[in-house]
Amino acid sequence: MKTKNLNGYYNIIGSNIKKYRLLRGLSQRQLASKLTLMGVNTYDSDITRMESHSVFVRDYEQVAICKVLNITLEQLFDDTEKYFD
Repeated sequence: MKTKNLNGYYNIIGSNIKKYRLLRGLSQRQLASKLTLMGVNTYDSDITRMESHSVFVRDYEQVAICKVLNITLEQLFDDTEKYFD
């Protein structure tokens, strides 16, 4: 099954994941470890692919990322309108 994308992007939240991860002082490996502890099996390479918009981010991953980074879903989707231009 081919995954759909938006103008070549498989997600529109990758930049915000990176922004908030860095604001929290977490490495990609640390974020992946925290997600795994929550039951979302993730590797640091998965975080790299999320942040580079090259992989689809599932809804449960979005919620877990918000919990780990202590942000809201609204914050996760801040400034994503630009991907629709």
